[in-house]
Amino acid sequence: MEIEAALAAALAKAGVAAEQLDVIAAPAAKAGERGIAAAAIARCVPLVLVSQSDLAAASEETVTHSERVMALTGVPSVAECAALAAAGAGGRLMLARVAVGPATCALAIAGEPS
Repeated sequence: MEIEAALAAALAKAGVAAEQLDVIAAPAAKAGERGIAAAAIARCVPLVLVSQSDLAAASEETVTHSERVMALTGVPSVAECAALAAAGAGGRLMLARVAVGPATCALAIAGEPS
C-alpha cells in the first residue's frame, strides 16, 4: 500500500498521468518484495529489476544524496538510481525521490534516441 501511495504521490507531484508510466524499476535486491510486483501488476507495466552495478552507474546523476542510504546500499538514492538506470542511456530525472512512509519513488524519462 505504501508503494502505491509513493507512486501516486510522485506522479501527482510531477503532473504525470498514470497512463504515461512505462515501467516500475526497483533494485534487484528487492525482487522478493510483493508490494513492488503488485504495483507493477496493478498498473499493467513491467517490473524492471536493476542490478547493483547499474544502480552504481547511475549514481552520478542523482539529485538526492543520503549518507545513510549510501552507507547501507552504496548509492546515494536507491529510487533515483533505479529510475535512471531503467530510463537507459541519456535518461534524466523528472522528479527527485519522494517518500511515503518507508517507500520511496523517483521518476525518470528516457533519453532521446540517437
